Amino acid sequence: MAETLLKSVTDGVATITLNRPDKRNAMSDEMRTAFIEALEEMTADKSVRALVLTGAGRGFCAGGDIAGMKRRMEAPAGEVAFNGWARQQRVHHSISLLHTMPKPTIAAVNGAAAGLGADIALACDFIVASPVASFTWSYVLRGLIPDGGGMYFLPRRVGLARAKELIFTGRRVDADEALTLGIIDRVSSPETLVPDTQQWARSLSAGSATAIALGKSILNQSFESKAESVFASGSQAQGICYTSTEHRESVLAFLAKAAS
Repeated sequence: MAETLLKSVTDGVATITLNRPDKRNAMSDEMRTAFIEALEEMTADKSVRALVLTGAGRGFCAGGDIAGMKRRMEAPAGEVAFNGWARQQRVHHSISLLHTMPKPTIAAVNGAAAGLGADIALACDFIVASPVASFTWSYVLRGLIPDGGGMYFLPRRVGLARAKELIFTGRRVDADEALTLGIIDRVSSPETLVPDTQQWARSLSAGSATAIALGKSILNQSFESKAESVFASGSQAQGICYTSTEHRESVLAFLAKAAS
């Protein structure tokens, strides 16, 4: 059986590729388990400074796996709710790992990102898309609501009213409109999408890993926090930065250069 997920690390940038191209990389239970394990591995690996997430073939991720939906429909009535709750715990765990990874994360969206696939892209810090990429929060077309973080991430990208419109209609958004709305940050040609994204990841992660990790953790909470809370968290984080090897070495280098 082919691996549902591919991993590589080059020059400090990890690349995770969702690898079910025949299913447009729909997220199966097997793939989700591999995804969680890969995210935990990349988070713990200090040699990894940034993460790029993409899909194999023509699609980024078509959302949830249809076979899983079928099994859910066939479960005994008394088990549907609890089975759904247990599945949601796994979904949310994977999204949380991606969102809170203490390193820059970028989705390289090479094709359609639908439902959960669109949410997974939003969970990354940045999104680069191919001109043939598209996004749709299509849950409503199946009588569902976004369960992969879309209701949290999308309003922060496009504003509340626009997020409601996209979620209520489930309509398709092409790459040009996605860039205009702020869903994505950059567009890159299909041939250079992943290399361009990897290069941006290197640029984003070139600074102090300590400062980036602490800064990201505070920024991720800034919309829900009062100014005083952000300032307090910043003071604590800065105290840690003062003791970091990166800070000490950079200051000593600067002082030596100034003295020469």
